[in-house]
Amino acid sequence: MTDVPRERAIDNIFEGITRKSRAHLARAISLVEDEADGAAGLLSRAYRSRKGAMVVGITGASGVGKSTLVDAMIGVLRDAGRSVGVIAVDPSSPFTGGAILGDRVRIRSAHNIDPYIFFRSLASRGHLGGVSRHTGDVIALMDAFGFDDILVETVGAGQSEVDVMRYVHTVIVVLAPGMGDDVQVIKAGILEIGNVFCINKADLPGADKTRREIEMMLAMKENAGWRPPVVETIALSPDQKGAKEVVGAVISHRDYLASGDLMKEKTRQSYRAVLEEYLRLVTIEKVMKHAASDGTLDSVLDEMERGEASPLEVAGRLARRYLTRSCHG
Repeated sequence: MTDVPRERAIDNIFEGITRKSRAHLARAISLVEDEADGAAGLLSRAYRSRKGAMVVGITGASGVGKSTLVDAMIGVLRDAGRSVGVIAVDPSSPFTGGAILGDRVRIRSAHNIDPYIFFRSLASRGHLGGVSRHTGDVIALMDAFGFDDILVETVGAGQSEVDVMRYVHTVIVVLAPGMGDDVQVIKAGILEIGNVFCINKADLPGADKTRREIEMMLAMKENAGWRPPVVETIALSPDQKGAKEVVGAVISHRDYLASGDLMKEKTRQSYRAVLEEYLRLVTIEKVMKHAASDGTLDSVLDEMERGEASPLEVAGRLARRYLTRSCHG
């Protein structure tokens, strides 16, 4: 494929996104996830065409009901006439790199006839922090598409979910009674990133105790302007109890951010997160690729195995050798 046809194909895909074609959006996300030819051009257009969607992260330990809550929130947002894009980050198969959880299908099937809802599952592909390396890119594509709200559900590993705060405006921390979530919150630092706390499965024994513990920890924390609310939900109930209150808390937080320069700070933070991902890509992967191709990698691994050099020494040497070379042409 020559460059001109490739450019035309990318133009066609992005034009489809601007026409709100879900098929073109799905194709664009696949190209970005696969880091295929043309993905950079697509992203360049997408980042220049963002419309300012409200981006909400939903995080918490596995089993607390994040997917059920997301499903309930979608219903509330759609009742309000808002369009919703959903990104659900799943663990990856160590063999194929694809997402391996199947519980997301329920969300997708519940709303698959609604043209104002788009669901995409992303494989974490070994990325730590509960998100995928391309989370920021997919948010940009969905924002360029024109969704009013974008919901990002993290993997749910329990203690590595804090990275989501770097990509979103509002973080909802979901907990459930009787799961030791108070300990998880302290260990993971999730207390520090939560803008809204949701105690799901609030009909279970221990819900009041969990709420008191979270409120006590929040009271001990310094709050500069925004005090995170604690909302109880039973997202799996027929009326999806508490979902409206969660969405209301998100809207209140959005209004709080918009009242000052905090929304701008959040946006800059998300761009910084994406920039750091690409800097890692063009430095670490570049160094490893060159070192492997010229035999240096095997040589330095031998040195470390023999105890002649430490990983820190070798890393500095490889960086100076390959990155300095590329900086000076």
